[in-house]
Amino acid sequence: VQLQASGGGLVQAGGSLRLSCEPSGHPFNTAIVGWFRQAPGKEREFLGAIRWSDTRIYYADSMRGRFTIFRDNVRNTVYLQMNSLKPEDAAIYYCAFRYGGSLSLQTYSYWGQGTQVTVSS
Repeated sequence: VQLQASGGGLVQAGGSLRLSCEPSGHPFNTAIVGWFRQAPGKEREFLGAIRWSDTRIYYADSMRGRFTIFRDNVRNTVYLQMNSLKPEDAAIYYCAFRYGGSLSLQTYSYWGQGTQVTVSS
């Protein structure tokens, strides 16, 4: 499986960004795609995940409200829509991929290169 997060950049506080993740190379029947972020000096943080087969979504409690995960079936792409961004949202954002398991499980088999999100105050 190959995947990479993209769409990061510099945004002003209060703005929005949409990150993309397009996994390829394996069937998606039981696939789960998760989103994580890691800020400098902090541990990696789980944001949420989507199950490919039925687009069921799990959000970490801290992510509810401002962040939305969804999938484009035509493009085989998973998105992380981030609204009302705050300076503390600045981090490298990663998407990850695995087969099966609970949506809240934070262990993944495949990781893409991250994309940097910077939020100016």
